[in-house]
Amino acid sequence: MSSGLNEFWQPPAIAPLDQALAAAMRGRIDGKAKPSGSLGRIEDLAVQLGMIRHPEPPRGDKAVLLVFAADHGLTEEGVSQYPSAVTVAMVMTYLAGRASANAFAAASNVAIAVIDAGVAADLPAHPNLIAAKIRKGTANAAREPAMTPRQAADALARGFEITVDQIAAGADIIALGEMGIGNTASSALLAHRLAPAPLADCIGVGAGQDDKGMARKRAAIEKAAARSNATEPFDVLVQFGGLEIAMMAGAVLGAASQRRPVIIDGFISSAAALLAIRLYPAARDYCIFAHRSAEKGHDVLLAALHAKPLLDLGLRLGEGTGALLAVPLVRAAARLLTDVADLSDVLAGNI
Repeated sequence: MSSGLNEFWQPPAIAPLDQALAAAMRGRIDGKAKPSGSLGRIEDLAVQLGMIRHPEPPRGDKAVLLVFAADHGLTEEGVSQYPSAVTVAMVMTYLAGRASANAFAAASNVAIAVIDAGVAADLPAHPNLIAAKIRKGTANAAREPAMTPRQAADALARGFEITVDQIAAGADIIALGEMGIGNTASSALLAHRLAPAPLADCIGVGAGQDDKGMARKRAAIEKAAARSNATEPFDVLVQFGGLEIAMMAGAVLGAASQRRPVIIDGFISSAAALLAIRLYPAARDYCIFAHRSAEKGHDVLLAALHAKPLLDLGLRLGEGTGALLAVPLVRAAARLLTDVADLSDVLAGNI
């Protein structure tokens, strides 16, 4: 845990999973009416889910996607081909139910809540919008810290609280998504310092860049990295992080504190998960990694997280789309433990 963060906020304790339960969970699954190991990685996922919810049975009926939105001062340096106004436009598209995330959520029977973590505009009230704005976008990290320590801690705390509230309202599964023009640049800086990894290995095309755009993006990110040598997790967040990334990290911690699985989406969500885990390592046990993004840098994060994602579909949209596609797999793994008959009962005719 970061001593700097502790000056401003400290979440309730996060307990690591009891690894002594793993053998018992595996034994239960091996005793189901199927050949041992025949469901592959779904069995591994079922073990994790069983351990997370122990002593209660795992459940996956109610899932919610939390889409955290914010703007980035780094866009002033030309790190994206799109202006910050697109963040607002996409938030309104989510609220209208017309984005890719909405379509995938409908297909997967997942509720959506959109969180204004730091959009650089005033947003109208909406039933599906949670107003949690810390500030109107971060500062330009190529020139100054992205946010103050107080703002970073407040963003972590707010993401934590929002997630705890969703679980209190009945959520069995938390899925994470984001929207923020420029946030692949911020995530590249987080990956560089927290993995750690060479900066060049962490910078990708984001929402799409031509060669000139990539040159601008690399130059801006290199300028930001040269401005600060921060390596301690909370300091890295203050210097380079986005408000939506901070809130997603808080959401990871909130889910872990309530012993609920949290599905991590792609590159930006994984940067947030790495931040959360560097702050509180026990949170790793509660993370399920949805997919391998096509965005350069995601493999760096997955390696740092010791994560093997469930899907590999060439996605790089964000919004939580990959996390939504993984929800049915998580639900199926939970039902393997709760719904499938034991082989002994089948052979005895007790079904």
